[in-house]
Amino acid sequence: MGRFVGARLAQTGLIVAAASLVVFGFLRLLPGDPIAMMLGERPHPQVVAEIRKLYRLDEPFYLQYGLWLGQVLRGNFGISYITRRPVTELIGTAVGPTVALAVTAMGVGVALGLVTGVLAAVYRSRREDVVASVLAFVGISVPSFFSAVLLIWLFSLTLGWLPPTGYVSPTASWSGWARHMALPASALGLILGASTMRMIRSGVLEVLGREYVRTARAKGLSEGRVIGRHVLRNALVPAVTAVGLQLADLLGGAVIIESVFAIPGLGRLTLDSIFARDYPVLQASILMLTGIFLLANLAADLVYVLIDPRIRYD
Repeated sequence: MGRFVGARLAQTGLIVAAASLVVFGFLRLLPGDPIAMMLGERPHPQVVAEIRKLYRLDEPFYLQYGLWLGQVLRGNFGISYITRRPVTELIGTAVGPTVALAVTAMGVGVALGLVTGVLAAVYRSRREDVVASVLAFVGISVPSFFSAVLLIWLFSLTLGWLPPTGYVSPTASWSGWARHMALPASALGLILGASTMRMIRSGVLEVLGREYVRTARAKGLSEGRVIGRHVLRNALVPAVTAVGLQLADLLGGAVIIESVFAIPGLGRLTLDSIFARDYPVLQASILMLTGIFLLANLAADLVYVLIDPRIRYD
């Protein structure tokens, strides 16, 4: 296990390094000058040239990348072109809301998919199965931003139960954090819940037909114990795979959801940096999202062992 984790961490480092080169090069291919955008309309060419020299943007590409990578390895991501604040400070402030949103949305999606998937499989071809399957189809088909708008309209504007936008740190108020996180986490978790439901349903139906399940029923075990003890554990392995594959969509959806709900997270910071052409912030935020995605996939692989001890990574 230790060898596997070490190899995956080394692989993660190589992927992040490759992603840094791709992102760094792609940003330099985009049209426009970030310094000119920073200075506003019709900046003096001499001023633009001096600031480009200050940020070493007049150097060749390979030298720019080498200088930037050397700074990153020392924990220095540079200074934001727009806010003039250290990028590390901006990223550190934005990571918390994004991780909280992703974890909460994953919890909502997995819980929703688990309950509806098991019900749909147990009541196969009956009303419960049809309703759950239709809801899963709708959940997969509807974009997360549209779900967000509907949830805001229903629970904020119509019923007035929850705040429509904003974010409260859990250290300031747990109840305020929960109220502000309920709608964005639900909007982001619906697609994950729908795909998880379909995987759980298929997995449970497959396991229900196996010999050891029929043996457990023949011994007189209750249906609840059969499902919980013998069926669900074996059916969860493909569901964990589905959750791992959905992590990229989850982080991508966080960019939109954070913008809709005005959450000051990595997704919104990335989007704002794209429009402002703030190279240092954009490079750091994309690398951070890449690292979070890769580490979350590693965690999903390790969860396999907890669910099924027969799985070994040698």
